[in-house]
Amino acid sequence: MLKAIFLDLDETLCDTRKATDLAKARLAETVHAQFGVDGVLFANRYEDGFFRRWSDAQRERYTPIIKQQGEDAFRIQLIEDLLVELGAQRVNQSVAQALQRQFDRDRLAALEFFPGIEEFLAEARQLFTTVVITNGPVFSQIPKIEAVNLAAHVDHIIIGGQEPEEKPARSIFEKALKLADCEAHEAIHVGDSLAADIAGAHGSCITSVWVQHQQPLDAEMGITPHHTVLHPSEIPALIRQLHQD
Repeated sequence: MLKAIFLDLDETLCDTRKATDLAKARLAETVHAQFGVDGVLFANRYEDGFFRRWSDAQRERYTPIIKQQGEDAFRIQLIEDLLVELGAQRVNQSVAQALQRQFDRDRLAALEFFPGIEEFLAEARQLFTTVVITNGPVFSQIPKIEAVNLAAHVDHIIIGGQEPEEKPARSIFEKALKLADCEAHEAIHVGDSLAADIAGAHGSCITSVWVQHQQPLDAEMGITPHHTVLHPSEIPALIRQLHQD
């Protein structure tokens, strides 16, 4: 009998990609208007840096800044560096800080549930214990959680950055099982990452649902989801079906 549903946040419940793309587009417009440089190139490079897709030189430069001064200082320095690289003039810390705040503000303002998800969560809570398990640091995840008022829609929220280990670690799924007061065979975990969500569910003997989007199933990873949906909008129908079986 199904007693609990565990759910990833980004690209499972919320359209984070859409929100990020919108914030990037507005950032590109602002940078081009202010500095006359390639705003799209700047925004793409900022996203790479923001998500830690660093070169070796960037890793050497930014890791100490994060450790000693924190995330905000890193992002401000990243923006300054990128603007200088693209030939912008009149670059200073206050300008970089304003751009960073604009990106964060626009991204959170655009963040929303995928179609049908909010209604699904209301329905699911009548039948199951609902637990969101999201990887990521507190500074990134808490603002997103607050932006969609997630606590009003689910029973429990686990943020990987607040735990000793993140998905796919067994410990974080064991915490979810304890919160839901159920056994592994009584739970389902839904997520878009094969490596984090699906592998983590399997490692804890939990039935998995993979939100595929347009991702290929990588045979080399050796991870085969128990169930697959192409888009988050298909999650409600599948859960209803599994509940009836």
